Amino acid sequence: MVITILGLICLLSLSPATLAAGNDYPTEARVDYVLGCMAANGQNYLTMQKCSCSIDVIAELVPYEDYEAVTTILSMQDQRGEMGMLFRTERGMQEDVERFRGAQTEADLRCF
Repeated sequence: MVITILGLICLLSLSPATLAAGNDYPTEARVDYVLGCMAANGQNYLTMQKCSCSIDVIAELVPYEDYEAVTTILSMQDQRGEMGMLFRTERGMQEDVERFRGAQTEADLRCF
């Protein structure tokens, strides 16, 4: 009983900012990911649940700033010419993409 009360007091003492830290991805980014995931994997309720789980796992593993950078890199890789080539060949960017792909793989293992 004492441990339960102590745990409750500790939980209540956390600031809202501390509680929100695990949910720092904006809703728009989460929805965008889920819609893209559903476009690739099927347009049904079960897929929506799996894709929602997937972005939640990614959010646990990848800070939003890194996620935002990687999504920019991935979209720029589709550009033609020198600009696209820079995003496809620059070593640091490729390492960032590989770390993100690892988080996606973990999300797939947990959710799909």
